[in-house]
Amino acid sequence: MTRMPALLFAVLGTLLLVSISFFMSTHQPWLALAASVVSIFFIGFGFVVKAKMRRKSQS
Repeated sequence: MTRMPALLFAVLGTLLLVSISFFMSTHQPWLALAASVVSIFFIGFGFVVKAKMRRKSQS
């Protein structure tokens, strides 16, 4: 994965994890749960993109 997409995934993933802690500290469990689900899918999407880019560069 090139630098810019990797940086984008890292920053956005970190912001999603920070938002979970923010929602937990402000006693908003439904938003914390929603942010948790979104962050899990976003991190998984990052792994999928990385694998596709790696396969593309090998062929």
